[in-house]
Amino acid sequence: MTLIKKKKIIYPINEPLRKFLIEYKKEIDIPVSYSDLTRFTSSINLYDKKGEDTLWLTVFYASEDMKEIYDGLKKIYAMLKADGDLSVMQHLYIDRVDLCSYGNTKPFRVRVVNQINDNFDYYYIKQADASRVYGLELEDMISPNRINYLVHKQTLIEEHIAGIPGYQFIKERLKDLEFNKIRLAKEFVKFNERCFVRLLGDMHSNNFVIDITPDFEEVHYRIRAIDFDQQSFEGRRIVYMPQYFKENNPIIQLGIDMMTPATVQQYQKEERSLMAQRIKASLHSVKDLLKAMRKEPISPKENVIQLREELADFYKNDKFLKARNMGSVLQTSLEMLF
Repeated sequence: MTLIKKKKIIYPINEPLRKFLIEYKKEIDIPVSYSDLTRFTSSINLYDKKGEDTLWLTVFYASEDMKEIYDGLKKIYAMLKADGDLSVMQHLYIDRVDLCSYGNTKPFRVRVVNQINDNFDYYYIKQADASRVYGLELEDMISPNRINYLVHKQTLIEEHIAGIPGYQFIKERLKDLEFNKIRLAKEFVKFNERCFVRLLGDMHSNNFVIDITPDFEEVHYRIRAIDFDQQSFEGRRIVYMPQYFKENNPIIQLGIDMMTPATVQQYQKEERSLMAQRIKASLHSVKDLLKAMRKEPISPKENVIQLREELADFYKNDKFLKARNMGSVLQTSLEMLF
């Protein structure tokens, strides 16, 4: 079953969200914009270490443009990672710029290398989509994950989120007898609950990564979303619940095998309690974000109507039916935590 039926449109950043970004120091001037990166003159397919096509293209720029663009990309990295301290640029160079031609916003990925130790990092330059910006901000406020991003007009800069892609983990590691299945199953339950409450959709295994942290006795798993385009857009409730995506079935089966319904409910309550605590800790900024979100459309009206009706039925709470836009639907969903 395909849960996402139509390709999502890109919503521009309008005045309410722009005002929020300026107030919280997320809107800055940058030396290179998304449109500048589209001036590449040629490209080649990018292959991984196994020789398989990654579906990314490495792009090249004319010699008269390359120095200006690459210097600008290093400055952006300093803004993103070091609060604009340009001294970090001394030992950095831009190794390559890649383009994802099949992505919704056709993002560019920049590979930055430290020439002293060959350590490398990535960040992304994308067309700014209001839905994605709301998703990034909610991730930073409400999830256990911090995330760094910057905006300039209609250009979005995002840091790289490290982890093993979900589909790759399922394919290569899920049958490994060494890993703790119950811990991964527990984390998926909590991830599912976070996505549902904050209305982040389309979380199949291509759109999240699994971060593994070794402990002195065990390992910890954290599932992290990497695609925020479907923040509060779709009308169907199940789109916001990763448990309904067939790509995630192997992890879901782990949960069925390893946990009882009572255990699942316990973990859901734990995550809701943690989300409530995070909202209390960031209450002012959460209110400001929702205020901006209620003032601009980020989803078709028919999606708003469908979602508010489905959530009203799910929670047995008619307050959802009063919501006139996705910002109001999300606000009511977050209020259910309390």
